[in-house]
Amino acid sequence: MFSKILIANRGEIAVRIIKTCRRMGIETVQVYSEADAGSLAVEMADEAVLIGPAPAAQSYLLADRIVEAVRQTGAQAVHPGFGFLSENAGFARRLRDEGIAFIGPNPEAIEAMGDKISSKKLAAEAGVSTVPGHMGLIETPDEAVRIAGEIGYPVMIKASAGGGGKGIRVAHSDADMAEGFAAVKAEALNAFGDDRVFLEKFIVDPRHIEIQVLGDKHGHVVHLFERECSIQRRNQKVIEEAPSPLLDEATRMAMGAQAVALAQAVNYDSAGTVEFVAGQDKSFYFLEMNTRLQVEHPVTELITGVDLVEQMIRSAWGETLAFEQKDLKIDGWAIESRIYAEDPYRGFLPSIGRLVRYEQPEEGDQGDYTVRNDSGVREGDEISMFYDPMIAKLCAWGETRAAAVEGMARALEDTHLSGLGHNVPFLAAVMDQDRFKSGELSTSYIKDEFPDGFHGLKPTTQQERILIATALAMNEVIAEQDGDPSDRTDWIVMIDREPHGVELSYDADEEMILTLTGGGDIRLSDIDWRPGLAQFRAELDDEPFTAEVKRSADGFDIRHRAAKARVRVLRPEIARMYARLPEKVAADTSKLVLSPMPGLVVSIPVTVGQEVKTGETVAIIEAMKMQNILKAERDGVVKAVGAKDGDPVAADDVLVEFA
Repeated sequence: MFSKILIANRGEIAVRIIKTCRRMGIETVQVYSEADAGSLAVEMADEAVLIGPAPAAQSYLLADRIVEAVRQTGAQAVHPGFGFLSENAGFARRLRDEGIAFIGPNPEAIEAMGDKISSKKLAAEAGVSTVPGHMGLIETPDEAVRIAGEIGYPVMIKASAGGGGKGIRVAHSDADMAEGFAAVKAEALNAFGDDRVFLEKFIVDPRHIEIQVLGDKHGHVVHLFERECSIQRRNQKVIEEAPSPLLDEATRMAMGAQAVALAQAVNYDSAGTVEFVAGQDKSFYFLEMNTRLQVEHPVTELITGVDLVEQMIRSAWGETLAFEQKDLKIDGWAIESRIYAEDPYRGFLPSIGRLVRYEQPEEGDQGDYTVRNDSGVREGDEISMFYDPMIAKLCAWGETRAAAVEGMARALEDTHLSGLGHNVPFLAAVMDQDRFKSGELSTSYIKDEFPDGFHGLKPTTQQERILIATALAMNEVIAEQDGDPSDRTDWIVMIDREPHGVELSYDADEEMILTLTGGGDIRLSDIDWRPGLAQFRAELDDEPFTAEVKRSADGFDIRHRAAKARVRVLRPEIARMYARLPEKVAADTSKLVLSPMPGLVVSIPVTVGQEVKTGETVAIIEAMKMQNILKAERDGVVKAVGAKDGDPVAADDVLVEFA
């Protein structure tokens, strides 16, 4: 077995690989850019080597620097994780030529599957179902429009070398096709150095289901069942689960057999994923093969008990798979939520900065569910603009899907972050939705359920009780600490501007009893909070919960899952005064086009005095290697332009002002 492995990646996947290497008794070398000098992965590794400045093109994507680090440290193998050089056949071939093991598939398999056009041809030859489309390269927008007309709208525009949600657009008309074709080519060239584009039919109301495969260098290939990855935003997976609530055993076996057949056709010899687009009728078509470890691999590990990183290492060493297909079984259900530094209340825009606070849920067996949290950052770390803004992959396992969903919701409750925007409230919202609980998913789920963007969810009756009880308990604790406890028993608790009458008392065990004016008593026990803590933990009628809390000038800001509110605990006479206060009117920004995120101005194709129609492009901003097209929301005349091509801009900077 290898004695030392170099990890050519960063963040949570680097930490993940280090953990398995430690368990196997293998030393690790962590390469890092200047931006990652103080990272958790660097701290955990046995050795660390600086390979360049922050931009990936000057560090993690430089094969020469990686090979030099291998030579410098005496590492015998390289694990590329995912992203960066993980699917670069040239890099894998170079390592092989230099006598360095690549912990991934052979370069020929990477090459065969890495090009989405040739991979579809190979899939068809291997008997795998494929989506109708045009597999030849397309050079011009006019040609793209003509071919799209032949296929029939809607049509997917995809970069041949794409991945990670980049280089994809859906066109519903000739106009969409012309604009989207140019955007995809630009994104593909920028992200992958390859602007080749192809078209395929877009399956209406589709689901994204993938099969995990695993092979060795002796011709053995197995599949480890499926993952459902239909909850996506901008073609980027957000929530994944295993198994899929759609599949029956017959469909599962058919998809698995096709995935294995494709892997065998290219002599696949490591962990890989065959992705399918599936119809609600359980029809399925080959999408692509990812010749690497997937971000969502933990859910497969949780339902099979197989450590995929370990299996990749053993395969690279030349070991034969220690199990056959008949030995693999599905045990329970697992869900993964990707926690990102992005603000769901601002259209999920990147929110880079310092992680001022990061409280993670306790890992391991929690009774009805099990928690796993793969994270590459700690409290105080900075989320850099140079890389993917992922903070963690939070996973929950349960014996049933319902148990896994509730376990995930509780784990999200126990996660607290501050210092930047994050998507935890959104993830919690999905867990609480009846549609998600039913398993009726599709890749348009987020667009369907949140057509006007995410603004949180209205508190349920149970959540109103949680907000009321939390605020009253905090009010009592603060009064006691200040040496001014109140003997008052009648209170008005206002959730935003809605009043709730409450009678407060204590039982023989000194637990709080709240009698609501609307009827019913609730009991608050096992309170775990003191001033300064950002999380309030307690049991409401013997059910545990965690709420995120913050004191404000006249009350408390409290969030439970996706429901948040300003909550005030008031004497009845003060509550009557609050009811008379006018509501604050938001500032009018209707005449302004604001930058939705920090980034670089690609272009502002309008000038002062120009008449602009609704829907016309007024600015293009690039952030996280993605181009964001901003369009006019109404007709108007340009009064001022606040930036020029190439300018760096911050969130809410004025780009264009209308008269």
